[in-house]
Amino acid sequence: MQPTDRAVSVIEILARHAFGLPLSEIADQLSIPRSATHRLLADLRDEGYVRQDYDGGAYRLTAKLVAVGYEYLSAANVSSRLQPIIDRLAEQTGELVVLAVVDRGKLLRLIKAQGARGGLLYNPDEGIEVYLPATSNGHAYLSVLEEDEALQLVARQGMNQEGAGKNAPRNIRQLFEYVERARKTGIARIFDVWVDGTSAMASPVLRPGSRIPLGTISVAGPTIRMTSERMDQFADALKDACKAVAEAGFDLPIFEQA
Repeated sequence: MQPTDRAVSVIEILARHAFGLPLSEIADQLSIPRSATHRLLADLRDEGYVRQDYDGGAYRLTAKLVAVGYEYLSAANVSSRLQPIIDRLAEQTGELVVLAVVDRGKLLRLIKAQGARGGLLYNPDEGIEVYLPATSNGHAYLSVLEEDEALQLVARQGMNQEGAGKNAPRNIRQLFEYVERARKTGIARIFDVWVDGTSAMASPVLRPGSRIPLGTISVAGPTIRMTSERMDQFADALKDACKAVAEAGFDLPIFEQA
């Protein structure tokens, strides 16, 4: 790994651990010497991206990275074009809505909006990259790919992720039963798959006039509230939102790697 690659890897690791990690664990995850890890962290700290509250303490990201991200989304017109669409769907459904975008085969969460105003709230810290085998966004994405490409992406991530729900697919056959249902209806639906007690539905965002996936949009909430009947009620609104995102944002730089 080049130094710049290592620095990016440090940021990605810390992004998954809001309360930080000790130097030793970062070094182990990167499989590089602790002395090299210390130099990387020192450089990132000097640039304001990482902080350490006391000597020997855990390293964690600062708000600077978030600010850079927001600045990019604003400069690229992502916030002004796409956020209102996601906000509107969240308001219509009263649930958590997430827009994920395709980036060189990966599906990355980019924008979300919480529509629930009371009662049970579903708003997990899911990380940036979507786990394809056990999420509605993942199933929706796989449903518009050729089977060989879908298999390659699943193989890269692996299956049987620890902590997945009781109904999560445990093998390729079970996974593609979910994917095939999503392919037939245009909407992926899961119940107690990603996390026990939660349900979600998702649909692909396709480049206008093609079958090229730009991303996916999901609606998720507690299973006690997100029933199959409620999903039926949201189906048209979800598909309309996917179409609106595609039409409003197909030329945005965030979709260039789709």
